[in-house]
Amino acid sequence: MKKTLALSLFLSLMSSICIAQDKSTHPVEYSSGTISVGIVVSNMKKSLKFYKEVLGLKETGGFTVEREVARKTGLTSGKPFDVKVLKTVDDPNATEWKLMTFKNKSQHPEQKHIQDDTGMQYVTMYVKSLDPFIPRLKKARVKRLGKTPTQIPDGRYFILIQDPDGTFIELIGPMTTDK
Repeated sequence: MKKTLALSLFLSLMSSICIAQDKSTHPVEYSSGTISVGIVVSNMKKSLKFYKEVLGLKETGGFTVEREVARKTGLTSGKPFDVKVLKTVDDPNATEWKLMTFKNKSQHPEQKHIQDDTGMQYVTMYVKSLDPFIPRLKKARVKRLGKTPTQIPDGRYFILIQDPDGTFIELIGPMTTDK
């Protein structure tokens, strides 16, 4: 009898919690838990090499936005463009890193720190290990910023770099080799 009463109370409580969650003032309005990020780059070849060879992203597709669609959607004033889609893993649910170029000179100031401009300034990439990244950074002559790798309070390590156009990239993960 006591077990039945306890089970009834538990089920009643769980049902109340579920009903309360269903009546949330902020219903889920998104069809995906990821956000695709579009990055305008000054040199597609250079950027693809950086993201694929240095950071290890996979090119998983791409598409063209034709002149009329670009104009109608407000993306450009009617200038068509191509997009290359990269992901950390080739999985339909992985975040997309979409590169595009318009072959015009970048308007961004040279950035030495994240406070040097407004808008999206950095991206954080969590990795299983920083070990494979360090030799690739050296080989590609990608400068590590600050005194990195730096151990952070949770025991993992942090490396700060910039892509060819100056976007800051944080790599965070464990390390087993010497810095």
